[in-house]
Amino acid sequence: MTKNLTVRLPDDVAADAEALARVNGVSLNETVKRSLIEEIERTRTDPEFKARLTRIIEEDRELLERLAR
Repeated sequence: MTKNLTVRLPDDVAADAEALARVNGVSLNETVKRSLIEEIERTRTDPEFKARLTRIIEEDRELLERLAR
């Protein structure tokens, strides 16, 4: 399953992304997708991200438990 997403970029970033895609012989969509996948994988290994994520999970758990009463 896929989801369409609109992203607004500054003109220079869009132009750089289009050039990168062209040089690599892939679509702009593929370039953006690969970049996001790489960022997600990098972020998942960041200890500070994991600490923030754990805190948010705990906060959400408390909220959901309170709502379930």
